[in-house]
Amino acid sequence: MKNDQTQIKKVVLAYSGGLDTSIIIPWLKENYNNCEVIAVSGDVGQDSELEGLEEKALKTGASKLYIEDLKDEFVNDYVFPTLKAGAVYEEDYLLGTSFARPVIAKRIAEIAIKEGADAICHGCTGKGNDQVRFELAIKAFAPNMKIIAPWRIWDLKSRDEEIDYAEAHNIPLKISRETNYSKDKNLWHLSHEGLDLEDPANEPQYNKPGFLEMGVSPEMAPDKPTYVTIHFEKGIPTALDGKEMGGVELIQKLNELGGQNGIGLADLVENRLVGMKSRGVYETPGGTILYHAHKVLETICLDKETQHYKQQIALKFADIVYNGQWYTPLREALSAFVDSTQQTVTGDVKLKLYKGNMINAGVTSPYTLYDEEVATFGEDEVYDQMDSQGFINLFGLPIKVKALLDEKRGQQK
Repeated sequence: MKNDQTQIKKVVLAYSGGLDTSIIIPWLKENYNNCEVIAVSGDVGQDSELEGLEEKALKTGASKLYIEDLKDEFVNDYVFPTLKAGAVYEEDYLLGTSFARPVIAKRIAEIAIKEGADAICHGCTGKGNDQVRFELAIKAFAPNMKIIAPWRIWDLKSRDEEIDYAEAHNIPLKISRETNYSKDKNLWHLSHEGLDLEDPANEPQYNKPGFLEMGVSPEMAPDKPTYVTIHFEKGIPTALDGKEMGGVELIQKLNELGGQNGIGLADLVENRLVGMKSRGVYETPGGTILYHAHKVLETICLDKETQHYKQQIALKFADIVYNGQWYTPLREALSAFVDSTQQTVTGDVKLKLYKGNMINAGVTSPYTLYDEEVATFGEDEVYDQMDSQGFINLFGLPIKVKALLDEKRGQQK
């Protein structure tokens, strides 16, 4: 690292104020010849986590702290395109951390170029997905920028050792060794990893005070249901219970309503990009409601072939987002396809929220493809049931021909 010490004089650090990045500022100054450290925090809805961040960053050695309000960009340019795609990783993970990293890393790269920095530093571990997501985004916007990843080169081997380092350097932390979950919070979700969750045999302590932050467990939810009506325009949610609102406000309100009703808890063992399996617990109350409502609306607005093919696209889209490949031609091409499918996904979805459940309570659209007169079990004047006989004969022709030829050859089922 000697060459780095002489060449690197200014570093831009992706700074959250959590355990990793809190100790990275003094570590960088110790190991890179007292280099200047500029901290950058991307505000994607962490709320209270941003309180006191500037004072902490400066006290631990940063020359300045940027706090960039990225909430609107995060929602409109990353969350909603993924929602429209219906992208869910491994059936349960709504990609809360995954699509927050590209928007943060993009802004960090822009600031690094503006500041004339020699390197960008992040606190992602060498075992996780985020190192890939950050670095692929940096490569897209600052391809020649050097990247420093302390977890890949320093002597600290665990979060306990990080806490030891922080205590030795008088760095204040908001966690203790007993509450040392690895968490990531933004407007969309909160993730929990580590400690007792590392063993999949352990049930998450949903009712333990302080564990859940965005809501309550289904058992603790009210006995009375809550009804919500969400309006979509071309696949984008634009109003809640008849009140038009921007994406950030709408998600915040649904987080509140969903959290109160125990909506959006996911406990899964996922396949990380780097190859290992990892157990995480996620809180995504508002996002879970939006995904469900959007899916319900598509059932009446998309034709069968488009709906089924889009489900295949959703799997690939989720992989791309999870793997940090947001800034790629393929993601852009898939988004163009998704946008085309969403031209008629406009309407209202009513849901009943009750103790962790989302119960469909009605869906309407001016572009609906559902015709009650055609679908009815009662008498109608538009559908000739005898038409189905010819259809079945043609549809079943390959099966019939094979069976007849098998009989001729003496083959039995």
